[in-house]
Amino acid sequence: MAVLKRNRLSRQADRHHLYQESVQDTESEIDFVVETWAALRKRPAELLREDFCGTANTACEWIRRDPQHYAIGVDLDGEVLNWGRINNVQRMSGEQQARIRLLQDNVLDVATELADIVLAMNFSYYLFLTREDLLEYFRSVRDGLVEDGILFLDAYGGYDAPKEIVEERECDDFTYVWEQASFNPIDATMNCHIHFKFPDGSEMDKAFSYYWRLWSLPEIRELLEEAGFSDVTVYWEGTDKKNNEGNGIYEPATVGDADPGWVCYVVAQR
Repeated sequence: MAVLKRNRLSRQADRHHLYQESVQDTESEIDFVVETWAALRKRPAELLREDFCGTANTACEWIRRDPQHYAIGVDLDGEVLNWGRINNVQRMSGEQQARIRLLQDNVLDVATELADIVLAMNFSYYLFLTREDLLEYFRSVRDGLVEDGILFLDAYGGYDAPKEIVEERECDDFTYVWEQASFNPIDATMNCHIHFKFPDGSEMDKAFSYYWRLWSLPEIRELLEEAGFSDVTVYWEGTDKKNNEGNGIYEPATVGDADPGWVCYVVAQR
């Protein structure tokens, strides 16, 4: 009986729900997209395409913001798309559901209406391991944008980024564990895992695993420019002087801090 009790929470937990709770902050993400678009464009954005959309949590947040917003989510994984339809899309109103479409397709060759905005967040494009593949993706995105469309990416790095480390962060009723299991300095590829721990001592081991390349900001910017984007800007997070931590405000920057770990946005205008 003790073994059954110890394993109860991990067996009952849903990995996609845990991911949304611990990794994603869709409200802040869409806040940044909306504010940055408004600063760069004089017209409202309507159609957003979320690449590597997973559960389409971010696309749903876009839909909820404005009755004039439409969204397309693209992902290769049918299981995660179905989860998103049931747990995210179907929880919106019927009118909102009519404004979102999820496609099981390859982001390299998906054919959709031209989007005002394309998102590739949570470092999803790091899954492209070669310069040729990432360049092909950026070119494909540019072709999928309207004339004044914008691509929004996030990126991470810092001198802890290539290390083999394990980091834990407490969430409301579980512990999020990020593991950088291996790093190959020759080609910058990494094996990373997300685990979850629970108060009863049970664990969900390797709930998500990633084999990707740790792309640098110069590489990303150069490839975006080579793909034909007219303006590529890094938005760096400011620092709260009271606690020396990030303040959640991202602004255009040409110089960043040499931190052990940082996350920034990259905004590429078609």
